[in-house]
Amino acid sequence: MSARDAILGRIRGNLGRDGTGESTADERLARHQVGPRPKRTELSHPDQVDLFSTMAEEVDATVARVRNLGEVPEAVVEYLIAHNLPARLVVAPDGRLDDVPWESKPTLEVHRGVADETDAVSVTPAFAGIAETGTVMATSGKGTPTTLNFLPETHVIVLREREVVGTYEDGWRRLREQAAASGRAGTMPRTVNFITGPSRTADIAMTLYLGAHGPRRLHIILVGDDDG
Repeated sequence: MSARDAILGRIRGNLGRDGTGESTADERLARHQVGPRPKRTELSHPDQVDLFSTMAEEVDATVARVRNLGEVPEAVVEYLIAHNLPARLVVAPDGRLDDVPWESKPTLEVHRGVADETDAVSVTPAFAGIAETGTVMATSGKGTPTTLNFLPETHVIVLREREVVGTYEDGWRRLREQAAASGRAGTMPRTVNFITGPSRTADIAMTLYLGAHGPRRLHIILVGDDDG
């Protein structure tokens, strides 16, 4: 008997189990059992979208709602002007943002790619919005470099209303379903970030500072489904 088997045997003994008929850890994980979830998420989808917006604003994010992707440039310009920010954007090279008509606002300087220390404002899509906490679920990939989430001081997220889900469990389930639909069942992105409001810390003299470890501003543009 190996040391590993001996240790696990003692654990089973202490728990009063002999291991007979019990599923393996992999089998239990594959079932993805859902535990208790907040009652506030048991809502219709439109109400979940409203809850997401409310919860995001409670953690110091700002939210703008537009009808379709065509209205995104105007919403971005209004935000930049309101905060006296430069009209230069680094935009994620992701297909979900391909139909945003940036050219409708010629004052905007847009380049697509990874962010560096000179970029002040980034614009990215997100995988999901979590209504229970107003959290954005962002996955890394070729079109969504993680630098865009953390290097610029201002992070603008373009999120479809249909991408809002009730709970974290719903977000993970959607991610698994997407992987399975694309023939990559059981795989995950290299990085999954849960972003709840701007970066903050209160480690220094118990004083809250925004932007300590990432963006000091988080602006979410919620896009309706008028354009499909």
